[in-house]
Amino acid sequence: MAERMVGKQAPRFEMEAVLANKEFGKVSLEENMKNDKWTVLFFYPMDFTFVCPTEITAMSDRYDEFEDLDAEVIGVSTDTIHTHLAWINTDRKENGLGELKYALAADTNHEVSREYGVLIEEEGVALRGLFIINPEGELQYQTVFHNNIGRDVDETLRVLQALQTGGLCPANWKPGQKTL
Repeated sequence: MAERMVGKQAPRFEMEAVLANKEFGKVSLEENMKNDKWTVLFFYPMDFTFVCPTEITAMSDRYDEFEDLDAEVIGVSTDTIHTHLAWINTDRKENGLGELKYALAADTNHEVSREYGVLIEEEGVALRGLFIINPEGELQYQTVFHNNIGRDVDETLRVLQALQTGGLCPANWKPGQKTL
């Protein structure tokens, strides 16, 4: 039976990553917390696939909006940093990513995917999991999608803004509307 994660401290992580400047480095939840940042952590199955680049580039194209909300975006798959870099260096017209404004992390030992409950063990890939973690390290939101379906960046931003109000947000709440 799966254990509830929302409302609890998120599993801590530190992973190798390709940073926005295309250099290899590390990303960690602790670093984001230290910098008083929200974390938008999303998992995707594999590099060089079909649905994944649509999500990854859509998040990058809207990254400034996440940044304005004091949020760091981190994309994660079980591929290596070298595969990530090759995909980033592939033009979008050729099913690549092109320039990205946030880090792609490599969960090659599957530890983080497993801790967040998105690992498909028999395939060694992650489901499309999305997690929003506040600056105190508490997991505030989680969704997990089938790998055939891409996520909605507008909805991710809306949920992040709703969480940041600290209030009760009714169904179909939009930024700028009153909370309950």
